[in-house]
Amino acid sequence: MKNYADIVIRPIVGEKAYYAREDRKYVFEVAKEANKLQIKEAIEKLFNVKVDKVNVVNVKPKPKRDIRRGALAREGYTKSWKKAVVTLKKGYTIKELEGEH
Repeated sequence: MKNYADIVIRPIVGEKAYYAREDRKYVFEVAKEANKLQIKEAIEKLFNVKVDKVNVVNVKPKPKRDIRRGALAREGYTKSWKKAVVTLKKGYTIKELEGEH
């Protein structure tokens, strides 16, 4: 993967991710094939920051069904995806994400 925008899919916006920013931690959905080194390089280039460490989690699919259909309910699963928790070095923040929430 050469294109950094293909590695970092989107930031995760939620309560846990919002409060993790106090510890310089940012949460992103990333490409399944990306490794920690690729994620680190992509975040540094896209947001012009220095990354201290990267933790990744493979999020497993959860069951879901369409309850509006009654007896004809369609059952399935959500998609699986990869989550990266990126810790920045002291003095760095991602200003583009600070205004959200």
